[in-house]
This record gives sequence, C-alpha cells and structure tokens, in this order.
Amino acid sequence: MISSTLTTTSSQARPTYASHGTGAIRAWLYIVALLVAALVLVGGATRLTNSGLSITEWKPIHGVIPPLSLQEWQEEFALYQRIPEYREINQGMSLDAFKSIYWWEWTHRFLARAVGFVFALPLIIFWIKGRIPPTLKPRLVGILALGAVQGGIGWWMVASGLSERTDVSQYRLAVHLTTACVIFAYTLWVARGLAPHSRDVPPSADSVWAAGGIVMLALCQIYLGGLVAGLDAGQGYNTWPLMAGQWVPDGLLAISPAWRNFFENAMTVQFMHRMGAYVLFIVTFIHAAAALWLGAGTTHARRAVVLFLMVALQAGLGITTLLLHVPLGFALAHQMGAIALLAFAVAHARGLKGTYEFTPTRRVKDVF
Repeated sequence: MISSTLTTTSSQARPTYASHGTGAIRAWLYIVALLVAALVLVGGATRLTNSGLSITEWKPIHGVIPPLSLQEWQEEFALYQRIPEYREINQGMSLDAFKSIYWWEWTHRFLARAVGFVFALPLIIFWIKGRIPPTLKPRLVGILALGAVQGGIGWWMVASGLSERTDVSQYRLAVHLTTACVIFAYTLWVARGLAPHSRDVPPSADSVWAAGGIVMLALCQIYLGGLVAGLDAGQGYNTWPLMAGQWVPDGLLAISPAWRNFFENAMTVQFMHRMGAYVLFIVTFIHAAAALWLGAGTTHARRAVVLFLMVALQAGLGITTLLLHVPLGFALAHQMGAIALLAFAVAHARGLKGTYEFTPTRRVKDVF
C-alpha cells in the first residue's frame, strides 16, 4: 500500500503549492521557523551565561517593556536579590553586571513574544481571507496551541529556580528545549508539505519511515543535550573517546533508585548523550548507504548522504566543545548545528513523503 502510494505520487502530475495559492503561507511558516531557531539559540546563550533567572516575574504583556529609568532598574535588581541564585552565587553583583544578564533573558522573552505575534496575526489574516485549505487549518492551529503551551512551560521552568534552587530544574529545561524544537520541526514539516518535491521514486517503500525515525532520534538527542546543559554535565569528563579513563566509566548508577541517574547524575547524562550521538551516526550512515545502494543518483540518496555528513560534522563539533571545556562560542555553534541538523532531517523526511495534495473539501493523502 505504501509502495504503491509512493510510486503513484512520484509518477503522476501533482498540484504544487502555487496552484493552491499557498506560497505565501509557506513563506510565512519558514519565517516563523527561522524565528524559532533564533529563539532556541538565544535561549542557549541565556543558559550558558547564567542569565535565565534575572527576570523573576512573568508579565506576558507589560514585560515587553524593559526598565527605562534608574529606579526601574533598581526595582528589577531588588527582585533578583531575593532569590537563592543571587544570595548564594552572585552576592555583591553590581547593577551593571545585573544588566548584562537581564538583557539576555529579556531578549529571549522578547523573541518568544515576537514568534507568537508573527504566527498569530498572519494566521488570522489568512483565515479570514479564506486562503487556508480546510485540512491545513488543524495543523496551523496545532502549532499555535503548542506555542501557547511552550510559554507556560517556559515560566514553569523559570519558577523552579526562584525559591529553593540556584538554577532551573534540568527536567524542565530539557522539556522546554525539546518542545521548542518540536514546534520548529513541525512548522518546517508543514511548510515543506506545501512545496514542490523531487519526482524521484524514494529508494524503498520504507525510506520515509527510516527518515522519520532519524528525526525522532535527533529530537531525543536534543532532549539529552538539554539535560547536559541543565546539569552543566559538559564541564566534567572533558576527554574523548574515553570518559574518566574508561570506555564505560564507573559510577553510572551511583544514585538510588537507578532511574534517577539518567536524569540527575552528570556522568550518566553525559554518557547517554555520547551514546545517543553514536547511535545517530550509525543510523544515518546505514540510511545513506541503503539509499545509495537502492537509489543511486536520486535526489533522495544525495540528501541522505548530506544528512550523514551533517551528523558527522555535528559530532566533531560536540567533541571539540567538550575537549575545550564548553566555551560559549563553540557551545552555541554546537546548538546551532543541532537545529540545522534537525531542519535538514525534517526536510529530508518530508521530501520522501511528497507534496500535500488538496481538494476543495479534503486532502487526498497524507495523515500528518
């Protein structure tokens, strides 16, 4: 069934995004995805500069205006001085030093608001003008809903570091990062579904599922990266390929009960992140080799090879970042590489699946 569907859609003339008047929608979604990628990158910088707790209140509307006078800056600083991070780590911080971390967090929140505005306003306009095919509407509403949930997750994360901890919960940080990447990936998925795709037959009927699995593996690796960041796990065990002088270091299950090690033990979390990278490397290598064997010369095979090379480059960047003890520039480059890799993996998988096909009342194929 899958094989016949793929063959049919590759050999028959298919409507393109232009024939449905959805070119503007596609461009808009790409802009949204770009803003989400910028938001993730600034969020990484906010974490790496320990700036995430500098704004201690959640003001969705009024919070868009930063302090404009010395008095307002002093009021914000006084709020920060009440939390454990200031009392236990930054005691005696100057107002100027506070401003430097405040601006990172303010920029992060400003970008989050900008993403919401840039998505919601055009959505309303396209909807009112009848430019959105009926079966595309649930997908766009789903992205909007995910964005609203993400705003709540962001504050839930920040709140974890305002009363007892000196940083945010690594659990909540990883969820916040991964949810942002899910929004990014699904926005790209929908946008790519509105674009013309190669008419080359996929290497096999199962290629789309393999490519989709790679997207899931990339998201899992990003989640593990969030745990690494939340625990500052990259600051230790800065050797490769051995870790603490061993292939499998002692102490991976030092915490009881054992399951907590996979979320709270810095050694175990870093080890799992390393293993995740090896798995992704092997899987993309096999995927590329199979694509070349079954569909040499096709667009899909070339993209599979590029995807593997991107994974190899990202792995090398991660190793370099670790060996250099996580300098800010390399850490941000590693995070940017993860976003770029996820984007290409999504585009590759969506390209194998083909272009959305709409009718006046329903979409002909494709359940996602």
